[in-house]
Amino acid sequence: MQTNKRPDDMERITTAALAEKFIDEQIEAVRAQVGGKKVLLALSGGVDSSVVAALLIKAIGKQLVCVHVNHGLLRKGEPEQVVQVFRNEMDANLVYVDAVDRFLDKLAGVEEPEKKRKIIGAEFIRVFEEEARKQEGIEFLAQGTIYPDILESGPVKAHHNVGGLPEDLQFELVEPLKLLFKDEVRVVGKALGLPDNMVYRQPFPGPGLGVRCLGAITRDRLEVVRESDAILREEFAKNGLEGKVWQYFTIVPDFKSVGVKEGQRSFEWPVIIRAVNTRDAMTATVEDVPFALLQHITERITHEVPGVNRVCYDLTPKPTGTIEWE
Repeated sequence: MQTNKRPDDMERITTAALAEKFIDEQIEAVRAQVGGKKVLLALSGGVDSSVVAALLIKAIGKQLVCVHVNHGLLRKGEPEQVVQVFRNEMDANLVYVDAVDRFLDKLAGVEEPEKKRKIIGAEFIRVFEEEARKQEGIEFLAQGTIYPDILESGPVKAHHNVGGLPEDLQFELVEPLKLLFKDEVRVVGKALGLPDNMVYRQPFPGPGLGVRCLGAITRDRLEVVRESDAILREEFAKNGLEGKVWQYFTIVPDFKSVGVKEGQRSFEWPVIIRAVNTRDAMTATVEDVPFALLQHITERITHEVPGVNRVCYDLTPKPTGTIEWE
């Protein structure tokens, strides 16, 4: 039974040696719990689910069935990275589901942020349920629950959307990270051999780029978000801001402005850059990005991303703004 109390004598996992000890203990515990039965995992590619996947692959190998749902709202290269790391490098039993059209068709014309979130969450549950029913012998469901989830949300990690599965699919939970804080999860991930850009990935909203393509999502504007975000992340990494800035991303609103390209009038979208630092996400300050770097990023986005003629930098702290726009 899961407890909401972290043992007082539990040692903080701060070194590779402590991480290896934790991994060995969890491998033994998982094998004792699962036996020879199969375990299902929704593998998003985020830190928590990736670390759980790597740990369980080490513990039970092909008994773990990972389901990666590509809903079309992930950042550039992320679905490919999940397949490369887990199927090609770790030899995982990975089911890849291309559900891009399915999600984007459901979201067509939907402007209200909460409605978009509900559609994405509900559709994820349906896709995951369909894949779960295709599997035989599944008796356990692995989750990337970590200790703050227990404190904040109770025993079910609702934002992983598994809480909505039908009654006949209420598997027994496997939650090997449930007593760890996020920084400890990252140490364990490193010890398991996951790549740095997966282990130290910045926070990413459950609905993905769906809340950064403001208003009704269109495929062309979604691609502008994805491509501009990739440029921003590449330039922050090149200039020593990766790991220094807590969260940074681009947003594309649902309106256009007049500009000039190649001597001709253009009527295209603006891209908004957001870069913030925070300790607890309750308040946030804006990163003081060097102006020359902002100019360079603007030059790249306006010349490399089709449909963009303007770049803006969001200077609003939290409060009064929130970190995300939707």
